[in-house]
Amino acid sequence: MDDIKDAVSRLPESPGVYRFYSAEDVLIYVGKAKSIKKRVSSYFSKSTGVNRKTLRLVSEIRRIDYTVSNSEFDALLLENNFIKQNQPKYNILLKDDKTFPYICVLKERYPRIIYTRKYLPEQGEYFGPYSSVVAMKNVLELVRKLYTIRTCSLLLSEQNVAQKKFKVCLEFHIGNCKGPCEGLQAEEAYMEEISQARYILKGNLSVVYNHLNNQMKGFAANLEFERAQAVKEKVDTLERFQSKSLVVNRDVTDIDVFTITSIEAYAYVNYLQIIEGSIVFSKTVELKKKLDEPDEELLSLAVAELREQTNSKNEVILSNLDITVLEEGVENVVPKIGDKKKLIFLSLKNALELKKEKEIFREGKKTKQQEVLTILQKDMKLPTLPKVIECFDNSNLGGTSPVASMVRFVDGKSERKGYRHFNIKTVEGPDDFASMKEIVGRRYKRILEEGQPLPDLIIVDGGKGQLSSACEALKELNIYGKVPIAGIAKRLEEIYYPEDPFPLLISKKSPGLLLLQQIRDEAHRFAITFHRLKRSKKHFSSALEGIEGIGHKTAEKLLKHFKSVKKIKEASIEEIAAIIGQKKAEAMKR
Repeated sequence: MDDIKDAVSRLPESPGVYRFYSAEDVLIYVGKAKSIKKRVSSYFSKSTGVNRKTLRLVSEIRRIDYTVSNSEFDALLLENNFIKQNQPKYNILLKDDKTFPYICVLKERYPRIIYTRKYLPEQGEYFGPYSSVVAMKNVLELVRKLYTIRTCSLLLSEQNVAQKKFKVCLEFHIGNCKGPCEGLQAEEAYMEEISQARYILKGNLSVVYNHLNNQMKGFAANLEFERAQAVKEKVDTLERFQSKSLVVNRDVTDIDVFTITSIEAYAYVNYLQIIEGSIVFSKTVELKKKLDEPDEELLSLAVAELREQTNSKNEVILSNLDITVLEEGVENVVPKIGDKKKLIFLSLKNALELKKEKEIFREGKKTKQQEVLTILQKDMKLPTLPKVIECFDNSNLGGTSPVASMVRFVDGKSERKGYRHFNIKTVEGPDDFASMKEIVGRRYKRILEEGQPLPDLIIVDGGKGQLSSACEALKELNIYGKVPIAGIAKRLEEIYYPEDPFPLLISKKSPGLLLLQQIRDEAHRFAITFHRLKRSKKHFSSALEGIEGIGHKTAEKLLKHFKSVKKIKEASIEEIAAIIGQKKAEAMKR
């Protein structure tokens, strides 16, 4: 800890990003600050009023790194990049596995307008993303109704068109294309249509509306009534499309709206993007809190991320809370009355809808798990609801490297932090019964010493022999009879109780038995994985010890530092030499 305090004292007062690393040199937290030194110092100077999660974070810090930035907003973007790349366990992560569609005007002669889910800026000019495929297709359909944009993928180079390499297709004959492939439409006229289409894709419908209106009046003034009628039909199409759009207020133009609502463990942020008074994009995201972050901090993170996703250039952001970090040139307003306040209500309504939906889903899952546990209690005739279940399994494939595992399920769900591996210490050779007695005894001896509560149910993977051994361990600790214990045999999925000569038969379709099978299979998987890892390390350690000058301690030192055999093999001579010396490193790599 003294090393950490020395490192903190040397931190700069500048804005930037700080990074905390664990003992394994794994990045566990990234934060931003106006002053790196003041912010990091606060983690180590506060002794009261700090939540439990933050105290746990501080206890794991072994190294601090930092990057200075020009401003706090630059620090926010940098923080966001570090989080997305490394996904530290104490940072919230704005996850979004949904790929939104874009419309792209391709960079080519006589450009096509296509839709895609891949964002590759070098291919053309992108518009979007759109919140749904339906919304995107409606915009694309409008463009194709108003303008004669080609849909073919022909290479319309000047040479190809001049040499008459192509013939017009059906699209030309039904009036959807003017035949640029045969040189029947000038490139300048085609690009004018593309220019008008861009206004629609940007959401600037009023520019297109005025252009078409002027065109229609011009044709009518010259008595070209058929052409005027054709343009009028386009105006009608545009008006019908506009009427379907969610128009807020023509005076409220080009703004972003963000609102946040939260509960103890989660926050919900809604984003509305408004162009020319119409909502062109809407999205609501869920954020899982990691360190009881305040809503203002969560909102700032979401604003930066969502505006980046949508390439928003709007210079005004409305929100229900102050946004603490803003990019230069962007104004944040928290409206109190009027149409802008109504927009906040609309956005908040969307956030509350997702919150309600997620709470119902979580409550439904909780209720279902309670039902399964109630069925299991009834099936096994247990005195209390088995909220906490612990299951033990041995693994000694081939009679070597015997190990065991214990998995813990709470409220019907696996609790990974409660899983335990055991190296068998007192048993020689493949003796499942003695191994089971050892690990059960070690587990509950420690539980009693630490004053921790016992589980509601203990499960042993195996039949009467393993169960009897586990019961012996409980008797030696004077807790036999205080907690229900049972064995589950693999062959017929029979449940055995101590001192009961006949197995308890539970319906194979019972949700209670299915839960027991899931727990037993998870314990088996966890034991097998550990066994393979240990056997692999033992094999590699033996191989290392076969090299002249490398003994057991050196092999163990390498495994302790690199954590895995794979990482040792991938390490360079320099990295290995830093641990065991140059000569031994060179001997290993021969």
